[in-house]
Amino acid sequence: MSERADQQPPLQPMPTDWKRALAVVAHPDDLEYGCAAAIADWTDGGREVVYVLATRGEAGIDTLAPAECAPVREAEQRASAAVVGVSTVEFLDHHDGVIEYGLGLRRDIAAAIRRHRPELVITLNHRETWGGPGGGGYWNTPDHQAVGRATLDAAGDAGNRWIFPELISERGLEPWDGVRWVAVAGTATPTHASDAGPGLERSVKSLMEHKAYIEVLTDQDPEEYVRTFLTGNAERVAERFGGRPAVAFEVFPR
Repeated sequence: MSERADQQPPLQPMPTDWKRALAVVAHPDDLEYGCAAAIADWTDGGREVVYVLATRGEAGIDTLAPAECAPVREAEQRASAAVVGVSTVEFLDHHDGVIEYGLGLRRDIAAAIRRHRPELVITLNHRETWGGPGGGGYWNTPDHQAVGRATLDAAGDAGNRWIFPELISERGLEPWDGVRWVAVAGTATPTHASDAGPGLERSVKSLMEHKAYIEVLTDQDPEEYVRTFLTGNAERVAERFGGRPAVAFEVFPR
């Protein structure tokens, strides 16, 4: 049985003494469902956030073949990122739905970390379910698990010159050991939170940019669906964050 919110410890504020963050997820819309409100607030404060997506989400719409779907979802992701102040969006071109955890994925993410040299790395729930540490809840997709786990590992790989030495010899990417935290969104075991209030409205607009995806996902009015989902999540986190709507993260210091 999970603990009631009033029996759980309060969430700590997210670290703020950083300038650059790199967000690494599997698909277009992962960040919009997970933490765009926090990202909007961070970019408003002058911090730089870069998005790296493992796929272009090409297997995400049943009515569109992957070759047609990929450019649609890429364009929607770029528009979505711009709403919350993110101008750099990169795609690693792994295959949607069948991402494999392994050295190739770790290498690609480590390379991105070396290119962008962030202090904070953000990813999505890497565990098998969306439930608590003892299991339960909805099953998490293999893509989320693979990318989340590889991102946690790549944060260390990026700082070790003897892991993936070809990143130096072939690409000129020197080690970056400056990652201070990896923050996991969408976790059932959060430790920290970021105030969602200042960025919540823009997070709604950001997720709304994924029009083609949302239209086939729900029969509900798209804006009602998006607003209900995001505000509901933020209000649930508020129970452990002094009553303030917030985005929750599980923070792993490095």
